[in-house]
Amino acid sequence: MGKRRLALCAGVLAVTAFGPAACAAYAADGGDVSVVPAAPAPGGDIALRVTGCDAREAVARSTALVSDARLTPDDGDGLAGDGRVRSTATAGTYTVTVACDGTEHRGTVQVVRKQTPAAGAEPAARPSPVAPVNAGAGGAARDLAGRPEQQGPGTAQAVVALALAGTAALTVHRAARRQARRGRRTG
Repeated sequence: MGKRRLALCAGVLAVTAFGPAACAAYAADGGDVSVVPAAPAPGGDIALRVTGCDAREAVARSTALVSDARLTPDDGDGLAGDGRVRSTATAGTYTVTVACDGTEHRGTVQVVRKQTPAAGAEPAARPSPVAPVNAGAGGAARDLAGRPEQQGPGTAQAVVALALAGTAALTVHRAARRQARRGRRTG
């Protein structure tokens, strides 16, 4: 079997084996209705999808949602739509139902509690940046912020630059001499 065929077969096998598992990690358990993300916070947006429904349109209902979600055909073999979790929803598991072709499809959504700071506690992050910003140089901006501004390279940088330039010139000179000697021997 050729390398391309082998790679193609391995790719198809991987998608077949791991694709549903990866999708299940994000979708809620509980039937033909999937909810992504499976555990939203109150006020969060969710995507709903139902499979095994041949209708051209359906409605998803749940006490966790602000309003009923309209589902329309998606690219696959089901219906999909968007919804929003009520901002007043309490943490817990809610049932999502979709009536389609005389059949009721069910799923669940797990509403999680929003993380709010305790009363009187200060927020962990500041609301705006604090100068100086760590913008490269390994955090050197904070160290250099209080120092007076310097103009140009110092003596140490000039000495290092001259040493490097001298080494480069010597290397080029030696390479040219070797090339010239080889040219005389072969001629």
